[in-house]
Amino acid sequence: MKEIAKDLLEINAVKLAPAKPFIWASGLKSPIYCDNRLTISYPKIRTQIASGLAQIIKDKWPDTEVIAGTATAGIPHAAWIAEKLNLPMVYVRSKPKDHGRGKQIEGVLQAGAKTVLIDDLISTGGSVLQAVTAAKNEGANVIGVAGIFSYQLAAAKTNFAAANMEFTTLTNYTELLDVANKEAYITADERKLLEKWREDPANWLI
Repeated sequence: MKEIAKDLLEINAVKLAPAKPFIWASGLKSPIYCDNRLTISYPKIRTQIASGLAQIIKDKWPDTEVIAGTATAGIPHAAWIAEKLNLPMVYVRSKPKDHGRGKQIEGVLQAGAKTVLIDDLISTGGSVLQAVTAAKNEGANVIGVAGIFSYQLAAAKTNFAAANMEFTTLTNYTELLDVANKEAYITADERKLLEKWREDPANWLI
Protein backbone atom coordinates (compact mmCIF):
# COMPACT_ATOMS: atom_id res chain seq x y z
CA MET A 1 0.00 0.00 0.00
CA LYS A 2 1.66 3.19 -1.20
CA GLU A 3 -0.57 5.18 1.16
CA ILE A 4 1.13 3.53 4.14
CA ALA A 5 4.55 4.14 2.57
CA LYS A 6 3.68 7.82 2.22
CA ASP A 7 2.53 7.94 5.86
CA LEU A 8 5.81 6.43 7.05
CA LEU A 9 7.77 9.06 5.18
CA GLU A 10 5.60 11.93 6.39
CA ILE A 11 6.00 11.07 10.08
CA ASN A 12 9.73 10.30 9.68
CA ALA A 13 9.23 6.67 10.63
CA VAL A 14 11.36 6.02 7.55
CA LYS A 15 14.34 8.24 6.80
CA LEU A 16 16.35 8.05 3.59
CA ALA A 17 19.93 9.32 3.61
CA PRO A 18 21.97 7.85 0.74
CA ALA A 19 24.59 10.61 1.06
CA LYS A 20 25.10 10.06 4.80
CA PRO A 21 24.21 6.44 5.60
CA PHE A 22 23.12 5.18 8.98
CA ILE A 23 25.11 2.56 10.89
CA TRP A 24 23.03 -0.45 11.94
CA ALA A 25 23.78 -2.40 15.11
CA SER A 26 25.42 -5.05 12.93
CA GLY A 27 27.87 -2.43 11.64
CA LEU A 28 26.22 -2.39 8.22
CA LYS A 29 26.04 1.00 6.51
CA SER A 30 22.50 1.65 5.32
CA PRO A 31 20.89 4.57 3.43
CA ILE A 32 17.58 3.89 5.19
CA TYR A 33 16.47 3.91 8.79
CA CYS A 34 13.05 2.62 9.76
CA ASP A 35 11.38 3.14 13.14
CA ASN A 36 7.78 2.01 12.83
CA ARG A 37 7.30 2.42 16.58
CA LEU A 38 6.45 6.03 15.79
CA THR A 39 3.21 4.91 14.14
CA ILE A 40 1.58 4.14 17.49
CA SER A 41 1.44 7.89 18.23
CA TYR A 42 -0.72 8.62 15.16
CA PRO A 43 -4.30 7.32 15.59
CA LYS A 44 -5.25 7.57 11.93
CA ILE A 45 -2.12 5.80 10.70
CA ARG A 46 -2.18 3.04 13.32
CA THR A 47 -5.83 2.40 12.51
CA GLN A 48 -5.04 2.14 8.79
CA ILE A 49 -2.23 -0.27 9.59
CA ALA A 50 -4.44 -2.43 11.80
CA SER A 51 -7.25 -2.44 9.23
CA GLY A 52 -4.87 -3.29 6.40
CA LEU A 53 -3.18 -6.14 8.24
CA ALA A 54 -6.51 -7.47 9.51
CA GLN A 55 -7.78 -7.61 5.92
CA ILE A 56 -4.62 -9.38 4.76
CA ILE A 57 -5.07 -11.99 7.49
CA LYS A 58 -8.73 -12.51 6.56
CA ASP A 59 -7.76 -12.95 2.91
CA LYS A 60 -4.60 -15.06 3.27
CA TRP A 61 -5.20 -16.95 6.49
CA PRO A 62 -8.98 -16.99 7.10
CA ASP A 63 -8.72 -19.82 9.62
CA THR A 64 -6.45 -17.85 11.97
CA GLU A 65 -7.25 -18.53 15.63
CA VAL A 66 -4.66 -16.41 17.48
CA ILE A 67 -2.81 -13.16 16.78
CA ALA A 68 0.70 -13.01 18.26
CA GLY A 69 2.88 -9.93 18.56
CA THR A 70 6.66 -9.78 18.76
CA ALA A 71 8.07 -7.90 21.73
CA THR A 72 8.10 -5.04 21.73
CA ALA A 73 7.29 -3.37 18.45
CA GLY A 74 4.70 -5.89 17.29
CA ILE A 75 2.68 -5.91 20.50
CA PRO A 76 0.46 -2.82 20.03
CA HIS A 77 -0.31 -3.63 16.41
CA ALA A 78 -1.13 -7.23 17.29
CA ALA A 79 -3.53 -5.99 19.95
CA TRP A 80 -5.37 -3.68 17.54
CA ILE A 81 -5.53 -6.39 14.87
CA ALA A 82 -6.81 -8.98 17.36
CA GLU A 83 -9.50 -6.51 18.43
CA LYS A 84 -10.63 -5.98 14.84
CA LEU A 85 -10.73 -9.73 14.18
CA ASN A 86 -12.21 -10.58 17.60
CA LEU A 87 -9.43 -13.10 18.20
CA PRO A 88 -7.26 -13.99 21.20
CA MET A 89 -3.88 -12.28 21.36
CA VAL A 90 -0.54 -13.28 22.85
CA TYR A 91 2.93 -11.85 22.64
CA VAL A 92 6.35 -13.41 22.30
CA ARG A 93 9.34 -12.21 24.32
CA SER A 94 12.75 -12.06 22.65
CA LYS A 95 13.92 -14.57 25.28
CA PRO A 96 12.35 -16.40 28.22
CA LYS A 97 11.97 -14.51 31.51
CA ASP A 98 14.86 -15.14 33.89
CA HIS A 99 12.54 -15.37 36.89
CA GLY A 100 9.17 -16.78 37.89
CA ARG A 101 7.95 -19.43 35.45
CA GLY A 102 10.49 -18.46 32.79
CA LYS A 103 7.77 -17.85 30.22
CA GLN A 104 8.52 -16.59 26.72
CA ILE A 105 4.89 -16.43 25.58
CA GLU A 106 2.48 -14.18 27.47
CA GLY A 107 -1.24 -14.85 27.21
CA VAL A 108 -3.18 -18.05 26.62
CA LEU A 109 -1.87 -20.06 23.68
CA GLN A 110 -3.68 -23.32 23.11
CA ALA A 111 -1.72 -26.23 21.63
CA GLY A 112 -2.27 -26.44 17.89
CA ALA A 113 -3.84 -22.99 17.60
CA LYS A 114 -3.43 -21.51 14.12
CA THR A 115 -1.37 -18.41 14.79
CA VAL A 116 -0.28 -15.39 12.75
CA LEU A 117 2.71 -13.48 14.10
CA ILE A 118 2.83 -9.69 13.79
CA ASP A 119 6.05 -7.67 13.55
CA ASP A 120 6.58 -4.05 12.58
CA LEU A 121 9.54 -4.55 10.25
CA ILE A 122 11.03 -7.37 8.19
CA SER A 123 14.74 -6.98 7.42
CA THR A 124 16.48 -10.37 7.21
CA GLY A 125 13.67 -12.10 9.11
CA GLY A 126 16.01 -13.40 11.79
CA SER A 127 14.33 -11.99 14.88
CA VAL A 128 10.75 -12.72 13.86
CA LEU A 129 11.66 -16.27 12.84
CA GLN A 130 13.10 -16.76 16.34
CA ALA A 131 9.71 -15.69 17.66
CA VAL A 132 8.06 -18.19 15.29
CA THR A 133 10.25 -20.93 16.74
CA ALA A 134 9.39 -19.87 20.30
CA ALA A 135 5.66 -19.97 19.50
CA LYS A 136 6.02 -23.39 17.88
CA ASN A 137 7.88 -24.63 20.95
CA GLU A 138 4.83 -23.64 22.99
CA GLY A 139 2.65 -25.75 20.71
CA ALA A 140 1.35 -23.08 18.32
CA ASN A 141 0.70 -23.85 14.68
CA VAL A 142 2.24 -20.71 13.16
CA ILE A 143 0.72 -20.32 9.70
CA GLY A 144 2.18 -16.95 8.70
CA VAL A 145 3.97 -13.73 9.54
CA ALA A 146 2.62 -10.27 8.74
CA GLY A 147 4.33 -6.91 9.13
CA ILE A 148 4.10 -3.24 8.27
CA PHE A 149 7.21 -2.86 6.11
CA SER A 150 9.82 -5.05 4.38
CA TYR A 151 13.21 -4.03 3.03
CA GLN A 152 12.75 -6.83 0.45
CA LEU A 153 16.26 -8.11 1.11
CA ALA A 154 17.26 -11.39 -0.50
CA ALA A 155 18.28 -12.69 2.93
CA ALA A 156 14.68 -12.45 4.15
CA LYS A 157 13.37 -14.46 1.22
CA THR A 158 16.06 -17.09 1.82
CA ASN A 159 15.48 -17.28 5.58
CA PHE A 160 11.70 -17.53 5.35
CA ALA A 161 11.97 -20.18 2.65
CA ALA A 162 14.39 -22.18 4.79
CA ALA A 163 11.90 -21.97 7.67
CA ASN A 164 9.04 -22.92 5.33
CA MET A 165 7.17 -19.85 6.58
CA GLU A 166 4.98 -17.52 4.54
CA PHE A 167 5.20 -13.77 5.17
CA THR A 168 3.68 -10.58 3.83
CA THR A 169 3.78 -6.86 4.61
CA LEU A 170 1.50 -3.89 4.08
CA THR A 171 4.12 -1.99 2.15
CA ASN A 172 7.70 -2.50 1.05
CA TYR A 173 10.94 -0.96 -0.14
CA THR A 174 9.87 -0.73 -3.80
CA GLU A 175 6.65 1.11 -2.95
CA LEU A 176 8.55 3.38 -0.57
CA LEU A 177 11.05 4.38 -3.27
CA ASP A 178 8.20 5.00 -5.73
CA VAL A 179 6.54 7.38 -3.27
CA ALA A 180 9.80 9.00 -2.14
CA ASN A 181 10.78 9.73 -5.74
CA LYS A 182 7.33 11.05 -6.66
CA GLU A 183 7.12 13.26 -3.56
CA ALA A 184 10.69 14.57 -4.04
CA TYR A 185 12.16 13.03 -0.90
CA ILE A 186 14.90 11.66 -3.18
CA THR A 187 16.26 12.30 -6.67
CA ALA A 188 16.40 9.77 -9.49
CA ASP A 189 20.14 9.30 -8.90
CA GLU A 190 19.57 8.74 -5.19
CA ARG A 191 16.94 6.17 -6.03
CA LYS A 192 19.48 4.23 -8.09
CA LEU A 193 21.84 4.21 -5.11
CA LEU A 194 19.03 3.06 -2.80
CA GLU A 195 18.17 0.25 -5.21
CA LYS A 196 21.84 -0.77 -5.30
CA TRP A 197 21.80 -1.07 -1.49
CA ARG A 198 18.90 -3.52 -1.55
CA GLU A 199 20.61 -5.62 -4.19
CA ASP A 200 23.91 -5.77 -2.25
CA PRO A 201 23.71 -4.24 1.26
CA ALA A 202 27.34 -5.06 2.08
CA ASN A 203 28.90 -3.51 -1.04
CA TRP A 204 26.55 -0.79 -2.28
CA LEU A 205 29.04 2.01 -1.57
CA ILE A 206 31.84 0.37 -3.55
